[in-house]
Amino acid sequence: MTTHPGILLNPHRYDPTELDSESRRVMDETIRFFEALGKNHITGADNRGDWYDDFCGFLADSGAFATLMTPSGYGTDGSHWNTWRNNHFSEITAFYSLGYWYAWQVSMLGLGPIWMGRNEAVKQRAAGLLREGGIFAFGLSEQTHGADIYSSEMRLTKTADGYVANGSKYYIGNGNEAALVSVFGKVADEETGDDEYVFFVVEPHRDEYILEKNTVHSPMYVSAFRLEDYPITDSDILVRGPEAWNVALNTINVCKYNLGWASIGICSHAMYEAINHASHRALYGMHVTDFAHVRQLFVDAYSRLTAMKLFAGRANDYMRTASDEDRRYLLYNPMVKMKVTTEGEHVVNALWDVIAAKGFEKDTYFNMATRHIRALPKLEGTVHVNIALIVKFMPNYFFDPAEHPDIPVRRDEGHDGYLFEQAPTRGLGKIRFHDWAATFGRFDSPNVGIFRGQAETFKAMLSSAAPDAEQASDIDFLLALGELFSLVVYGQLVLEAVELHGISEELTEQIFDVLVRDFAAGATRLHGKSTANEEQAGFAREMVCRPHHDAERFDVMWDEVLALADTYELAP
Repeated sequence: MTTHPGILLNPHRYDPTELDSESRRVMDETIRFFEALGKNHITGADNRGDWYDDFCGFLADSGAFATLMTPSGYGTDGSHWNTWRNNHFSEITAFYSLGYWYAWQVSMLGLGPIWMGRNEAVKQRAAGLLREGGIFAFGLSEQTHGADIYSSEMRLTKTADGYVANGSKYYIGNGNEAALVSVFGKVADEETGDDEYVFFVVEPHRDEYILEKNTVHSPMYVSAFRLEDYPITDSDILVRGPEAWNVALNTINVCKYNLGWASIGICSHAMYEAINHASHRALYGMHVTDFAHVRQLFVDAYSRLTAMKLFAGRANDYMRTASDEDRRYLLYNPMVKMKVTTEGEHVVNALWDVIAAKGFEKDTYFNMATRHIRALPKLEGTVHVNIALIVKFMPNYFFDPAEHPDIPVRRDEGHDGYLFEQAPTRGLGKIRFHDWAATFGRFDSPNVGIFRGQAETFKAMLSSAAPDAEQASDIDFLLALGELFSLVVYGQLVLEAVELHGISEELTEQIFDVLVRDFAAGATRLHGKSTANEEQAGFAREMVCRPHHDAERFDVMWDEVLALADTYELAP
């Protein structure tokens, strides 16, 4: 996706040389479809909350979903599941509107239990529906219980000729028009009578499927529906028992990664619109882009956005090489969901401070971006849920590194079969990681060095002033630790990507200028926790550092940002 300057997506200069011809066809046709719609159509549909029939028609004509989301062996020759090319599609669709991306995201979620399940007939059926342009839905959450799927009340009840399904689901994307909805619930084990988990499929056009409403005002149809004595046979059941639980979590593990790429797409388009506006606007006898604070906001936003893409791209490499012996992706995946999406909020906030009132105008992409960027940290598990998850990896990450083979850049054409054969989602605390300090040790530059010092101080705090039993059970305190831990992991993979993709020293240093300030801010929040003891507070004060300022470096980065002006604009 490289263009000049930087690595931001520019649809007018899109040239994904690493993709095969069929993948390029899908991406090129997708870009042409959206460019032909134009800004007025896209923003108008978003403002009105119009369902995207036009996009569904495009899916049928182009075969995009069928090509990208059908595993090898179930579709045409070009069909396979390739995380890298899926990243392209996630970024492109969100670049134009999160609504289009959402149809893709929840279809992927809905297909997860089908491809991971054991029902071959439903797999063949799903492949056929994809070829016809079908979209899919994932019926997991419920209004009362939200993400607490332990408490799911959807139930299958045994009858003389199968089962009937009864219960409600909430926040279910595509629930209005999905070809199939994968529904999570409970059923009594015929031998023991005990409840066990189950996934089964239903069709929204059936009378027993009652579509209640769209829970949001948006082209995204985030449905509430209920099943009333919906007949189910064994041919509709995907998987049951403990495996159904694993399928639910593993599907989310695969798909929540897409949220980071959606943030990258949104921020990229917002960046173009902001720099185009600011570079042509004069205030108080000066161009807006001549103000020092505006340049700082743009450079910070650009640095954050570049780091987002570097981290998410490097996480792709670990996902695509994952195995039962190497599950490091289970740390990097939630990081893409949690850290990249929150960085996206920072990017849009900074750009909004530049363009101010322009960001409220209903016919701008930016107005959509300000609303859509807020959603992504809150989907597929909140930021807090994902921080609580990654904290489990912290002891091994810092104190018990392991030898692992070097992971190459994975942009090849292969099918990512392991994603559908993942090990059960337990034993996270046993996963071991390569030495983070060795990665930082390969760099000799001021801000990378300052950041490494902050990370070493954090590690020393964990060693000599570790959380006591009370602190370990205090989620608020653990979240403060998790925020700092996430910055170290983020910095490590950003540096790995810098090495692999030849990012300039100026940009690398500017990224770490931002990360040093973020680490200091996180340390300040830890210092302010009433539950932090004096020794921990002392370590926190040591982590409050200033980045190394280099005016010449900053000017180089500002020139790179300003060079984005007038390089992309979506036609009306």
